[in-house]
Amino acid sequence: MNDRAGTLLSVRGLTVRFRLPGGRRVAAVSDVGFDLAAGECLALVGESGCGKSVLASALLGLLPGNAEASGTALLDGLDLLAADERTLARRVRGRRVGLVPQSPAAHLTPVRTVRAQLEETVRELTPVPRGERRAAAEAAAARAAFPPGHLDRHPHELSGGLAQRAATALALVGDAPLLLADEPTTGLDRALVDRTADELRRHTDDGRGLLLITHDLAAAERIADRVAVMYAGRIVEVAPAARFFGAPGPRHPYARGLLDALPTRAFAPIPGLPPELSALPDGCAFAPRCARVTDACRTVPEPRDGVACHHPEESRA
Repeated sequence: MNDRAGTLLSVRGLTVRFRLPGGRRVAAVSDVGFDLAAGECLALVGESGCGKSVLASALLGLLPGNAEASGTALLDGLDLLAADERTLARRVRGRRVGLVPQSPAAHLTPVRTVRAQLEETVRELTPVPRGERRAAAEAAAARAAFPPGHLDRHPHELSGGLAQRAATALALVGDAPLLLADEPTTGLDRALVDRTADELRRHTDDGRGLLLITHDLAAAERIADRVAVMYAGRIVEVAPAARFFGAPGPRHPYARGLLDALPTRAFAPIPGLPPELSALPDGCAFAPRCARVTDACRTVPEPRDGVACHHPEESRA
């Protein structure tokens, strides 16, 4: 929501709409803006269906044909949203932006072993000599805690957690300046969640950036520098991680509710359900679930001091 020195990725006005049969439109992402600094981890959090993964797909040009994207997303002077498919395929994906996908099985080649896919990625993205590619592939697997005894297996022979680790290993090979990790800890036990999060955090060494898209607030707390909270396609709060998870805490009622729903906190769920993105209410989308709602909430709140709310919390003891 505000400019930052040493910016690696600068997103402004990112909006995604899906066209549906019958003329309906889904407001998947609306007027999103944020900066990601070199050497920083920004965690994008929120309930399932709020638009987080759509945002990642838009940045990589992976939206389906019925999607319309607008806005800008500048990475080292290149507008990712305006780039053509040739540029994205040859200069961006894997090389300038690595992706840990939310559905790893869909991104792994089913007829090739994990080892073969890692070695091919090493060949395409690094200057490693041919005779050293096998060792480089094994090193990439080790970074993602992928067991060496499973390298010669095909994707269908892997559990969900192993497929996730294989996809993470592939994303780390090129040491891209920007890494998008979309729910990278899905299917992992707590120990592997922590190990994976720590390895992703190490990606920010030497000025690389990490956009961590997750519903796992514990993982976000472990490695994030800042937290951006998304609700119904909009970013409603951006805050330093230490302030968000500690004192004074989040200022937006929805962000506060996310934390309070954790078993380690109040364990109190947010009442109600998120709105359908094809039928958003007028005004503040969180108003139907919010205890602080007033007539002012009939209009969409503009971001101010990092929070988009008509009645933000001022402080927390």
